[in-house]
This record gives sequence, C-alpha cells and structure tokens, in this order.
Amino acid sequence: MSQVADLANAIKKSNRITFLTGAGVSTASGIPDFRSTNGLWTEDQSREYYISRHYFMKNPTDFWLKFKDIFRIKLLKNYQPNKVHRFLKELEDQGKEVTIVTQNVDGLHEQAGNQHVLEYHGNLNTATCPVCGTSYGLNDLLKSDVPVCKQEGCGDILKPDVVLFGDPITLHEEAEQAIKQSDLVVVLGTSLLVTPFSLLPYTAAGSGISLALINREPTPMDTAFNWIIHEDLLSTIEKIKQAI
Repeated sequence: MSQVADLANAIKKSNRITFLTGAGVSTASGIPDFRSTNGLWTEDQSREYYISRHYFMKNPTDFWLKFKDIFRIKLLKNYQPNKVHRFLKELEDQGKEVTIVTQNVDGLHEQAGNQHVLEYHGNLNTATCPVCGTSYGLNDLLKSDVPVCKQEGCGDILKPDVVLFGDPITLHEEAEQAIKQSDLVVVLGTSLLVTPFSLLPYTAAGSGISLALINREPTPMDTAFNWIIHEDLLSTIEKIKQAI
C-alpha cells in the first residue's frame, strides 16, 4: 500500500485528528509566504526586526506601514479557502473531532468553517487597542494607513492581533493538550523550522501517537513521522480524498 493510501486509511479510521498547518496551506490560496514577500525595501534591517514588539513600541506609525506592506493587508479579502481547508472541514462534517493548530495568520481555516482552530501566531484580520482593549476588524484596519482606537478619550494606535517577534506564544500548552488527545496528528505544508511550533510533533511522538507529514520539501524532523509524503499539497490531499 502506498504512503498516500495508507495515510488515507489512517484518517478514515481516526476519530480525533489534529492538523498542524503551515505556510504551504496558505500559499495554495495565493497568499505569499512571509519570507518571500517582495515589498519595496531600502533599509538594511530584516523583516523580523520591523515586525517585532520592540519596533511596534518604538515607532508604531512606521510599524503599521511596514506591517501592511509585508502582509499585503489590503489584499486579504481577495483570498479564499482552498481544497486543503475544505477537506479539513469535510472531515469535521463527517463527525470527526478535528483540531487545527495553524501557523498561518490569514483566518482561512475559520472562513472554511472549522470550529476548533488554534491560531498559534494570531490573526491578521483584527487588532486591539493596547490601552482600553477594544477590538477592531479588518474593515477598520483598512480605513487608514495607521489604525487608531475610536473610543472617546482614547485614540491610541492599535496593535495587530498577530504574534509579533518578541511576543509570547500563548497557545502552546493548549496545542499540546489537543495533540495528546488525538488518534492521529497530520502536519501539512510546513518545514518545521520555527520554534516552538516545530516542537509540537515531538509531543505526539512522545505520546505514541501516529504522525504524518505532507510537505514538498524534507524537514529536519522527518525521522519522527510514520508517513512522509514529499509531494504537492493540493494534489496529495485530492488523492487522499479519493482514497477515503
């Protein structure tokens, strides 16, 4: 039996499945990978420097200009869930308990309708006032170059609800708990190079839970997986759907 057919059978038999999703799932919807964006940069500093808590606190106005350039905020409404997002929703509709732990910040898993999504690195579609705690949606973020709080007497510059470099990861323990309660953990479209997200498969391996990887390129953790599929994500998901 091929790796794809074997994994399809494992998915079919599993009731509780946790999916760990990365940039490959979003790029299939046309969203550029954070590290491959082509903004007009003249400064020597890296994207990581500008998309950091430190830089937001230092210069929130310039932070927002660069943040919107890097993440193409104005284009967010143009992106739609793809067949990977829809497949995970279909599994949920079939009665499986599906948890998605995603590195992606585009909100497409929620848009596809999945009910239990842990946005490990936050969400681009909202921002919060650091003073009064008022939350704002994407429409408000698009109204001006630098979004500010509209509450009377406030007016502070909003902070995006994305985990910036230097921000704490608040959902790691919740992600670990979801993994430990799973029958199967499937990693989709990530090279597992960013910590602490990259440590999550070890949680599954340490708990004796079966692990699968679908990613075009090898990862430093391939040896931890029961199924390793280095192929195009969209075509592989289509094959798994057909096999199921």
